[in-house]
Amino acid sequence: MSNWRDQILKEFTPNVARLTLVADPDGLLLEEGILAGIRDRGFELIPFEDHVAFRYAYESKFRSRWDQGEGTDLVVVLHSAASDLGSLPYDLLQAGRRLSFNLGEIFPNLSYPIVAALDRGDLDSLYDAQKRYTPGVLGDNATKEFVLRHVFEIAPEILGKPSDLLRTLLRRHYREERIPALLDERFLQVLRQQGGFEDWPLETIVPDREAFFAFLQERWPVFLNRSANQDTSEVQEDVKPYRFEYPGPSDLPFDHDDIRVYIDNLFLEGLLEAVSHDRAESLSDTWLAIGIQTDEHADRSRRLAGLLDTLAADIPDEKTRHDGWFRFAKTWAELVALAMDSNAVLRKSTQQKMEALQAQIDAALVPWLAKRYAGLVNLPPAPPVMLHHIPRFLSRHINDARKHKVAFVLVDGLALDQWIVIRKEIARKRADYRFRENAVFAWIPTITSVSRQAAFAGKPPIYFPNSIHTTDKEPVLWTRFWVDQGLTQQEVAYAKGLGNGALESVEEIVARPKTRVVGLVIDKVDKIMHGMELGAPGMHNQVRQWAAGPFLAQLFDLLLENRFRVYLSSDHGNIEATGCGRPTEGAVADLRGERARIYPDALLRSQVKERFPDALEWPPIGLPEDYLPLLAPPRAAFVRKTESLVGHGGASLEELIVPFVRIERRDR
Repeated sequence: MSNWRDQILKEFTPNVARLTLVADPDGLLLEEGILAGIRDRGFELIPFEDHVAFRYAYESKFRSRWDQGEGTDLVVVLHSAASDLGSLPYDLLQAGRRLSFNLGEIFPNLSYPIVAALDRGDLDSLYDAQKRYTPGVLGDNATKEFVLRHVFEIAPEILGKPSDLLRTLLRRHYREERIPALLDERFLQVLRQQGGFEDWPLETIVPDREAFFAFLQERWPVFLNRSANQDTSEVQEDVKPYRFEYPGPSDLPFDHDDIRVYIDNLFLEGLLEAVSHDRAESLSDTWLAIGIQTDEHADRSRRLAGLLDTLAADIPDEKTRHDGWFRFAKTWAELVALAMDSNAVLRKSTQQKMEALQAQIDAALVPWLAKRYAGLVNLPPAPPVMLHHIPRFLSRHINDARKHKVAFVLVDGLALDQWIVIRKEIARKRADYRFRENAVFAWIPTITSVSRQAAFAGKPPIYFPNSIHTTDKEPVLWTRFWVDQGLTQQEVAYAKGLGNGALESVEEIVARPKTRVVGLVIDKVDKIMHGMELGAPGMHNQVRQWAAGPFLAQLFDLLLENRFRVYLSSDHGNIEATGCGRPTEGAVADLRGERARIYPDALLRSQVKERFPDALEWPPIGLPEDYLPLLAPPRAAFVRKTESLVGHGGASLEELIVPFVRIERRDR
């Protein structure tokens, strides 16, 4: 078979049985490629996790169709061994055929616990290596080394020089590879046995991406000093010892060929920051210029040009995994934040390149969403991929120990590029803060009552049809989720309408001895957006001014001082859009937004689409059957053609992929 998925997908032939029950202890059916393959064959999939939620979806979407004589190809997945299928409800067992899949069948010669720890996206490389090298039966350590070498391109036994280790860590952390802790332990064990890196903080910089780049950032000025002094015969004064946060060698081989290939991108994408230097003028004519502050406008222009080239060469396609879009969205956000800087004056040619690239991104994203978005809904929640995964992700920390506490801060309407603005302002105020930045998908349509409510309910919107047009039920849904996880109502808190003024209400919540989980809604950015008349640059400027104020930094201080683990996210982003005309459907639309209209049936929606042929009829993925969105054309809004606005509701990159950030102090 050409890949490991074929072994599973060959079992899914349409019209064999209207219901298929699958024992899937390793979560193989929740891998993106498998989900896409199953859907391509006409099957729909529901995981059996919450009995009540499952029964609701099953009865409303499938059982009712069977009763009317319709056929379906439904897959019910139980994340347990095959022997546990018998625990499913009797009516399912009577109606369904049974299948089971596990990693042991696909990788029979490799240690099961090692393979099971891998991200399912890494199984492709492992399967190819298994076919190519046909290893015999391998034990734990041999499997670890096989996986390190053939999946992650890490051969610890040949890393003898600093440049070897740096190249390996740069490749890993630049790609944002998630390597299981048990593989890192083996990697570190072999490195320590070989010797040569005794003074390196390996236990910190190997697994921790933020720590690794902070380690490099501290040593970049040292390298600049050495480079500046290489061609001079002047007697140099003794250099005072550097005070590093991270111990280890002070001088790293940034100029090694294997390292230099990463340097431009690290500074372009904001992973490293340029620094000032006494000899900036002489160094600015070398390859080092990207990491040296010289003229502010020249530095910005150089970085804008570099980011445009990088992004244009890296637009994802339909085969890209979701995390590829996350990486791309974060780099695009760096470009947008740089272009919207209050001191920026963009050349017309740069603006035109950005608009052309924006159109290419929009054209690539929509087909990807049509093929892959539905599969994201049921992906495992660690790490979260969609907003409704976040509560389940947080619950893992809460369930680890009774003393653990979590705060989930949702900044309504915050786009990734605006998060970058906030991060920089907070970093200026709090030098000891560290931001572990990731991203998640919002719900489509990207409107508050759908996406924000899903983030607090911990479930897709199909499970709260009665409140899908309002956010009034958020506190109830948030509390219900945590009570289902074993907490009491007294241990759960929720507050909204935050963002201005004092923090008395939050102080009162976190001071309660029993409070363990806090959900906070900050609506300031959303209010700025809905009142914005100066376009995207004005939006950035006002977000910057708000972030420079005391509220956010004091909020994070309060939560961290009360020993909460703090996570920040958003329910949707926003874009600047121009009018394409206002539909005249009267009262037939359930929601008449600028970037999305919602209709109760397909006929009404199709009638409106006739006037707007470039609008997108979005299927009710994860939505109630009578909640049918019509999304405005790319970069357009359902308002008069003479109008422009900053809004949300559509499926652009900026609206759909939002920040998910852990905020912590470096000393904790």
